[in-house]
This record gives sequence, C-alpha cells and structure tokens, in this order.
Amino acid sequence: MEQAPDIVMMTEKIKQESAFIDLIKLEMGKVIIGQKHLIDNLIIALLADGHILLEGVPGLAKTLSIKTLAQIVNVSFSRIQFTPDLLPADLIGTLIYSQKKEEFTVKLGPIFANFILADEINRSPAKVQSALLEAMQERQVTIGDKTNKLPEPFLVMATQNPLEQEGTYPLPEAQIDRFMLKVLVDYPKREEERQIIRINLAQQFPKPNAVVNGEQILNARKLVKDIHLSDKIENYILDIVFATRYPESYNLEKLKALIRYGASPRASIYLALASKAKAFMEHRAFVLPDDVKSVAFEVLRHRIGLTYEAEAENISSDDIITEILNNVEVP
Repeated sequence: MEQAPDIVMMTEKIKQESAFIDLIKLEMGKVIIGQKHLIDNLIIALLADGHILLEGVPGLAKTLSIKTLAQIVNVSFSRIQFTPDLLPADLIGTLIYSQKKEEFTVKLGPIFANFILADEINRSPAKVQSALLEAMQERQVTIGDKTNKLPEPFLVMATQNPLEQEGTYPLPEAQIDRFMLKVLVDYPKREEERQIIRINLAQQFPKPNAVVNGEQILNARKLVKDIHLSDKIENYILDIVFATRYPESYNLEKLKALIRYGASPRASIYLALASKAKAFMEHRAFVLPDDVKSVAFEVLRHRIGLTYEAEAENISSDDIITEILNNVEVP
C-alpha cells in the first residue's frame, strides 16, 4: 500500500485521538450484552456524520443502545414513537399564538435533540417521514418563516419492524438512500441471553458513565476525513459500486437478471466515509480493503433494487453483495 508522506505522524495522532472509542465500547458493554455489530455501526455512523436504519424484531436493545450512547457522549436524546396519526408539527414543532405578547412564538419539537430515535418509522404517513428526512439531510427545520438549525452532533437512528406489514407505510427508495447504514439486528447468543436475564434481575441496572462529549465527536469527525484513502482502495470502492450497476463488466452476468437498479453515488461516498470511520475505530491512519468489506453490507443492502425474479428465487441483496465481494479483485 502506498504511504502518504506524513502517515507516521498521522498514525500517532489517530492513536491518541481515537482512544475514546475503547472507552465508549467499555461503557456500552456494561449495559448492552452482545450486539457488538450494532454498537460498532452506531459508532461508525456517529464518526462519519451519517444516519442509521435498524431492522429487527422488538426487544433486541435497539432503543437501549442509542439511549446508552447518548448518555456516554453526554448529549440530549429524544425518542419519537411513529404512529399513523403523527403530524409533522409533532416532530418539528409549531407556531403558537401568545395572547400576552400578541404574536406567534415558535415551540420547537422533539427533533431538536442531538440523538433521535425514530421508532418504527414506517408506521407514520409520508408527510411525517419526509419532515424527518428533510431534517436529516438539511440539518435545519423551517417553522413558519424562521429557519432553526439542529444541534451538533446530530444522529438519527430509525427502526423498522420487519414482521408487520399491515398499517405501515414503507419508506420510498429515495428516502431510504439518505440513511448511511442499514443494520439487521439479530437475536443474542444463548450465553449472552443468560447474561441479559441476570443483568435485568439484578437489584440495580448498570448505569453508563459519560466518558466523551459532543465537542470530541465533532473533532473526531474532522480527523476521520483526514484518514488516508489510497487510489487502489478508491478504485476498489468504485469497482464494488459499479458491479451493482453493470455486473456483466465484472464477469457477473448471472446478477443482471436479479438487479433492478444498482447503488447510487451516495453508496460510493458512504463506503469511503464508513471505511475511514472503521479505520479510525481500529486506531489506524489509513484504510485497508478489510475496512471496506466490513462496512459494504450495511452501506449497500438498502441501495440495491431486486427484480421479481430475485424475490421469487428468495435471493436477498446480501446474497448479491456477497457475490460481488467474492468476484471483485481486492487490491
């Protein structure tokens, strides 16, 4: 791998500045048993300034994870339960007329917090979904004629229940694309579940300590962007993304009939950013092919459209990503 001239100095700096990652993991481990994959991806989203979509059955510590992370980073947290009768004003806020002052004042909604949990986002209608997604993209909300900036750092974690389809409003592809990562949350292992029982039956539920602050996170985000991404790794990322669009160019003709549409340019941007965040978590100043591979599923799975043929054959986007990673040449 080619070395940038100041890579040695940068490595030393990253080692010092990324030490807090281990503290976050340590504190998360006090409260969250197992779910290492979920915790890692939450930290990647936080470092790369992206949002995260979680899919999994109820009771897998999704809410507890982001709430715990908010306590550890010592920032404000809002949990918004999405329901069919929710209005955009319930989310972003509204104008209230004050008789005393004889004027309208702005009452800010729960979205004005650092960490937002959008619980069961597919339960509310398109208007509410688009209000949240506009806030995610623009990092600001307009109420009346006044534009209000959202606090920094700002992280949205939305959850979807994959089991129930009745009374839900699936997110359109263009809106799903705004989430940097989509993580599938699975059941804990048997021994982990034994620990979960014990921790919940103990006299006192463990409390995490605040070990970092928002300022440190904002500083870390700048450093993440400075992490070295060589031309070879850049080409590797482009090959992976382009293989979702033109599989025949990568000797993957069999995928052509299975892919309705490939990943958007956001996939390339987020693959690069998430790989850099992963390298930062590993206290490294440069990206390795393994970093790209480790984030590829989360970045790509919601950006590949499947044909009816793929669905009929029970082929998932994860199967397609596996096939691509196995065939695209690693630098």
